[in-house]
Formats: sequence, C-alpha cells, structure tokens
Amino acid sequence: MRRAIFPGSFDPVTNGHLDIIERGCKLFDEIIVAILVNPAKQPFFTVEERQQMLNGVLQDINQRQCRVRVDSFQGLLVNYAVAQEADAIVRGIRAISDYEYEMQMALMNRRLEPSIETVFMMPAETYSYVSSRLVKEIFQLGGIIDGLVPTLVEKRMKEKMMRP
Repeated sequence: MRRAIFPGSFDPVTNGHLDIIERGCKLFDEIIVAILVNPAKQPFFTVEERQQMLNGVLQDINQRQCRVRVDSFQGLLVNYAVAQEADAIVRGIRAISDYEYEMQMALMNRRLEPSIETVFMMPAETYSYVSSRLVKEIFQLGGIIDGLVPTLVEKRMKEKMMRP
C-alpha cells in the first residue's frame, strides 16, 4: 500500500486543498490529512473543529478514490511520517515563492529521513491563488468566499463569527 501524508494547518480547509487530495488519490492508496498542531499560532478554528470539517468534506473522496483519513500531529513531520509508515509527503505549490520554501523543507526532510519522498503537486488553475490565510482575511473583512471553500466550511466560518 502506498501511503502519503498531506500536512498543513487547514485553517480553514480550502477547495485547493481538496483538489490536491483528490488528485493525490490517483497516486496513493491512502492519504493521511495531517493537521499540524502549532501552539504558537492563534488559529481561527480549533484542531477538533478542523478535524470535524475535514471529515465532513472528505466523505465523497473516501468512498470514490482512495482511503483518506484525518489526523493531527506535533513535532517533526518526518518523525510523524515514519510513525505512520508513510512513503511520501504531499505538498501543494501555488507559486515560485512556495517552491523555494517547500524545496528547502523537502531537502531538510530528506536529510532527516531519506526513506520519505516529497511529492509536489500544483492545484488546478482555479485554485492557484487560494490560501487559508487569504480566505480568512477576505472573510473577516466581509468579502465573499463562495467557491474558495466547501459550503460546510463557509457555514462554520459564519457561525463562528456570530458567536460573542
């Protein structure tokens, strides 16, 4: 079985993330969507909320193409990948600036754990500019995020903003 880790904050999960997961299913038998727990950051959603949303939006992919499961981790990604018996790490690249950063991380991960490959995937052109950070910023400034995130995620974002 070919297993890959797709790590990220997924705060929130975007349609670009889902695009990478769906296309990654053509290459791997299982993809673990791994939410990085970073205590230094102030996320919009808790890890538990992100896990719930991911599980909700991934149901169709799970049943159609490959096994997809959601998990969370702290610490070094390569240590987590080894513990999960993964063959690869999947990373999405939108622009040259992403590539420079991701290449540096991939080379360091290879140095730390040579048995784990890194696979770079570009999202569909429709999502090439979409990031969780931009989605949150647009949303918090009152902009429209329709088509950038799954309907479930947009609903949860609206609910979260209405809370006191």
